Formats: sequence, C-alpha cells, structure tokens
Amino acid sequence: MTSKSAAAAARATVYGYPRQGRGRELKKAIEGYWKGRVDADALRATAAELRRANWRQLAEAGIQEVPTGDFSYYDHVLDTSVMVGAIPGRHRAAVEADALDGYFAMARGTQDVAPLEMTKWFDTNYHYLVPELGPDTVFTADSAKQVAELREALALGLTARPVLVGPVTYLLLAKPAPGVAADFDPLTLLDRLLPVYAEVLSDLRAAGAEWVQLDEPVLVQDRTPAELNAATRAYRDLGALTDRPKLLVASYFDRLGDALPVLAKAPVEGLALDFTEAAAANLDALAAVGGLPGKRLIAGVVNGRNIWVNDLTKSLATLGTLLGLADRVDVAASCSLLHVPLDATAERDIEPQILRWLAFARQKTAEIVTLAKGLAQGTGSITGELAANRAALASRANSPITRDPAVRTRVGAVTDTDARRSQPYGERAAAQRAHLGLPLLPTTTIGSFPQTAELRVARADLRAGRIDTAGYEERIKAEIQEVISFQEKTGLDVLVHGEAERNDMVQYFAEQLTGYLATQHGWVQSYGTRYVRPPILAGDISRPEPMTVRWTTYAQSLTARPVKGMLTGPVTMLAWSFVRDDQPLGDTARQVALALRDEVNDLETAGTSVIQVDEPALRETLPLRAADRPGYLAWATEAFRLTTAGVRPDTQIHTHMCYAEFGDIVQAIDDLDADVISLEAARSHMQVARELAAHGYPREAGPGVYDIHSPRVPSADEAAALLRKGLEAIPAERLWVNPDCGLKTRGWPETRASLDNLVAAAHAVRAELPTVD
Repeated sequence: MTSKSAAAAARATVYGYPRQGRGRELKKAIEGYWKGRVDADALRATAAELRRANWRQLAEAGIQEVPTGDFSYYDHVLDTSVMVGAIPGRHRAAVEADALDGYFAMARGTQDVAPLEMTKWFDTNYHYLVPELGPDTVFTADSAKQVAELREALALGLTARPVLVGPVTYLLLAKPAPGVAADFDPLTLLDRLLPVYAEVLSDLRAAGAEWVQLDEPVLVQDRTPAELNAATRAYRDLGALTDRPKLLVASYFDRLGDALPVLAKAPVEGLALDFTEAAAANLDALAAVGGLPGKRLIAGVVNGRNIWVNDLTKSLATLGTLLGLADRVDVAASCSLLHVPLDATAERDIEPQILRWLAFARQKTAEIVTLAKGLAQGTGSITGELAANRAALASRANSPITRDPAVRTRVGAVTDTDARRSQPYGERAAAQRAHLGLPLLPTTTIGSFPQTAELRVARADLRAGRIDTAGYEERIKAEIQEVISFQEKTGLDVLVHGEAERNDMVQYFAEQLTGYLATQHGWVQSYGTRYVRPPILAGDISRPEPMTVRWTTYAQSLTARPVKGMLTGPVTMLAWSFVRDDQPLGDTARQVALALRDEVNDLETAGTSVIQVDEPALRETLPLRAADRPGYLAWATEAFRLTTAGVRPDTQIHTHMCYAEFGDIVQAIDDLDADVISLEAARSHMQVARELAAHGYPREAGPGVYDIHSPRVPSADEAAALLRKGLEAIPAERLWVNPDCGLKTRGWPETRASLDNLVAAAHAVRAELPTVD
C-alpha cells in the first residue's frame, strides 16, 4: 500500500476512557451499594448507562473505533484475574456465593479476609490489584464481562475493539500467593494461561469482534532474555490460532527497546505504540527493524497522561514519517485516557486564556480526530484547527504566568550546603531522643483522620456563603480538638492534628502556592472509588505566606505530647499534579522544594519538633528504564533534602511512602536523610522491613501494621504479629508503630477500633522486649 493510501485509511481511536462519569456517578453508585442504599441491579444499570454515554460521546466526536472492556467497577487488572479464573483461595467462597460481592471482597477485603495487595500501575498514580499466583493455580476462562460489553457497543451500531491486559503483562505484574515460595516466578504459568486467552479470544470473535487489543506495557521496562522469549512464545501461539480476531498488541508509557523487534516479528496484525516524550525513540527503532509491512500501526501521538494541548504540527510530522513504515497508520492517544480528567470546558473558574492551553479527555479525542483527518485528507482540511492550536501554544509560551524572575534567581543561588543537614544522623538521633523522650516502639499515625460528612458539608457551606470564614474555622477547631483528645485517650505517642482543613494532600498546598491552578471538576481515578483532582502546575512556584503553621500550632496548644507538622513533599507535589512540560522536572522540583523549605522553617520556629514531609510518589515517578533512573533520583532526593535540611539537629524529620515497590529504591530512601520513614507494609507482610534491613538502612522506620485501604479492623494480635515480623529486621530502638497510610478515607468507628488495637499491640510487644538497665 502506498503512503497516500495508508493516509486515506487513517482512523481515530482511543485505548480507554475515564470511567467515573461527568458527576462521578459510578463512585456514588458503588459506594451506595457498599452501604446498602443501592441494589446490584441499580448499580449495573448505572454502569451500563455510563458505558453507553462514553461510547456515544466518542463516536459523536469522530472516534471511529471505540474501546470496550476498559470499564471497571474497581480495577482492570482485577477484572483480568476474574477473566482467567485466578481467584485467591481465601476469596473463592465469597465469589461463588455472589460474584459482585466476591469481586469487592478481593478489592477491599472483609473483616475476616484480607484483600489483594495494591500497588501503583507503572509510573502513574493509578493503583491496581496485584494478582496472586502459585504453582497450583488453575486458570479457567470467564469472558462474560468482555463479551457483554462488546455486544453493548455493537448494539449501538459502533465499531468496537475489546481491550484486554496481555498475558505477559498479567503474569509479570503478579506475585507469589501467600504461602508460596518467594522465588516462585509467575511467568512459568504462561503455557497454562495461553489456552485461557485463546478461549476468550474465540468467544470475542464469536460475539463480533474484528480486532482485540492486548495491552503489554511491561515490555517498555527492562526485560530479561527469558521474559522476551516468553513474549515471543505468547504471540507466536496466540497468532497461530485459527479461531480468533485480528490481534493488536499495545504498549505505552515509554520506549519498547529490545521488545520492539519481538513484537514486530510476531504473527499479529497490528501494534499500538507510544510516540510521545521518552517513547519518541520508538520511531527510530521502528525504522531500524524495517517497519511493519502488511500490518496496522496505531500511533499514540497525543499524550494521554498530561493535560496540555497537543502540538498538532509536530504530531503531524511524526505521523507523516510513520506512513512509510506500516500498511496502515491510525491515530490515538499514547495510552488510555483514564489518567486525565473528563472535560476541560466544565472548568468555569479558570481564565479563558489559560483554559485554551488545556486538553482533558474530551479535548484529546478532538485532537486525535483532527490529526486523523489531517493525515487522511491533508493539512488543508484542518487549516482552522492548526491556526487555533498555534495560537494556544504561543499564548502559553509567552504568558507572564509561567515565569517569575525572583523565583528563578533564588533557585540559581542554591548551593550543595543548602541540601545537607548540619549534623550527621547519629548525632541528630541522640539530640532528638533527648528532646522528645519517646518510648521504644513509639506509636503515631501518618497524618490524616477521617474526613467526615460534616467536614465536607462545612467546606461546601463556606464555598456557597452559607457560613462565613469565622464559622468555618470554629468547625475546624472543634474537629482538631476531637482528634487530639481521641489520640491522647488512645495512648498514641506522637500526635497529628488530623488535617481537617485539607481537601487533598496536594491540592490544599497547590491552592496556596503561586504557579498552580486548581480545577473544580478535574477528577481522576486513583483506585477503586477514590478520585482526586490533580492541580495544574503551570508557572513558577513560590509560597506567599505560611500554609500549615496556624493549625499545627493550635493542635500543639491542646496537648503536651508532640504534634507532627504535616507537609506534602516536592516530588509528590509534582507527581500528583499535571506538571508543566516546558522545563526540566528537576528545575520545577527545586522551586517547589524552596517554597516548602520556608514552611518547614516556619513550623520549627513556631515550636513544632516533629515535621513529616510525605513523598509517597518517590517510587511511583521512578523512570521505567534503569538507564533513566540515576538522573531522576539525583534531583528527587536533592529536592527532599532542600526542603528539610534547614532545621536544627533536634527537630525530627519524618517522611512517608505507600503502595509501591520500594526494594529498588532503598538507596534513594537512604539518600533522603530523613530521621524516620513510615512505609506501607501490612498487605506485603513486612517485605519492606526486610528490604531495609538487607540494605543496612541506619535510620528509624515505621513499616505499617494496619492496612487502611480496607474497611476491616485488624485485631491487636494481628498487629502485634506484624510488629514482631518488623522486629526481625529492624531493632526496637529504631522501629515505629503506625498504619500504612493516612486515615482520611476511613470511618470513625473502624479508625477508633483499629488504632486502639495498634496501641495495644505496641504495648504488648514492648512488654516482651528485654529490660535495659
């Protein structure tokens, strides 16, 4: 096929779309179901209407092939576990009794049964449920969800493409099930899994699927020869099937590297590749292997992870180069649009000049359609769109919002000394122990306490003018008083003020820093029914006035026990925002770090002796390729130290990380030079404590003994058992006792019971420790 005919065949498509609905209808229906206010039929009806609305919206925008199967009640990896019958033994009875309740039990746990482990989806802020597999795992096909959703789309008269997590990615994301040897490799189950995928593909073909997309994002990471061989075998076997749809293998988030020749040679009909940012290397690699003769290429040229308008001219140039490398070139976003908000036009409080810089999911679909039209019909067919795009890009590049000379001068004056504490850890630790007088195995929480309906109503009343600022602040004071009183009665050693005034751990600070924009409707799924509104980091960052000092100081006035000051760290402020892409991330991180450094120093001046700077995103933002990691970790750890290094030796600096794989960044955790780190550990059974010990981590650590992402209340005995596991790796003089994460999403009854048990566990284990004369 000539380049001209390839261009004429160009179609617009996407890999996935936001699930929640314009008003987060899915979240409300699911949480209503959990609380017994919505029955299963009503929940299913809401979900079906949201799917139909999404497909209609995409089709009306000009998307010519819509995705199916990307919709989920909780998580698409969990959906894959259901599809292949990989139900953990502890959940089988619940699933057999009621498939929907059993599904949610795997996701959230019950009082009697722990949920699946949860961790980050590559380097995004989306969380997936980790499959649990072992040598005795028996896979069985259950294609009901995938077939039903395909038929729903086809019934609307749409061209639809089912999207599945690929078999290699599924196995490489899995972990050994509890009780299985830690060195068990789930990839050894590939030959057992492929026949199940074959059955699902056959079912989809029978239901009317012409194409099926198999997502293999693990292949953009560094992979061993054995893993690449597994990919070769997987697509050799699936490609050899006779009763199947056409296969499209998709990767995203980075460059494919050594996996590109594997997929290019595989007997499949198409590839979908990322051609944005680091993945732009895919273009050269594709040319080096001779392209994809006779195959379909879906080119991800619109960034599916940020919210800035696409440079249409640049994308068209990339698409033009790709025309000669495949039989047919179609246009898409670089990944599922799950990672961006739904519609920028809903944002009424953002200035129109700035709003034109932004593209959420609906705007990105319009960009994809425009690019497909330009590719098929020539740039003359999109003259108006190109002119508007150039004007939007120029408006942003030339806006004074993006540059503050004072901020840039301050960043330029930073020296190495600014990012180093005045004394080494050993001397600081002695000073802190003398100053704070804490017992062995000190107890604390991560920071937030339940955000009650009353608090949300108070914020809504303030925005609507039903109460004034003074009335709102009285409600916040009352909440802080209750939180402090509860912690004292429970017996916690280091208290927190509970963060009653904070809407979100990033947005709260973004609203008080220059250079950030806040959205009203920019919701993005983090996990399950947890949605966040990432702020938009559009310009240079500074802190006009203190952000947390008032409420922390008020809380400290209510108790003689130390109250932690609570801040979100610079890397997380970037990772959980839509960050500017017009300068290096390290430069932006230093700006944020200096703004936070001012806050840390003001907290200390106000009498705060313990200050926690949370960096849950440090591991999440780690580049997917090992070669790219040293540069990132250098500026990321420097930014944390720049934030915290200005305090006295007897001021104790904490940090916190959660729901990620920490083993490969232990050196970076060490390089932060924090005095205490708290980490998620309950679902992973203290794995991180063992990893810290293996590294020789010399500072204090609190591996969590209470999984806060489940509604179940751990018993004191259960928490004590985890604590004893922690003591096998970390000596008592350096071990803290705390939950995995903040308590914002939990209810008060379970919080009270769980923390009572946590403190009881700490007391019980303290009593078992040898007496020191």
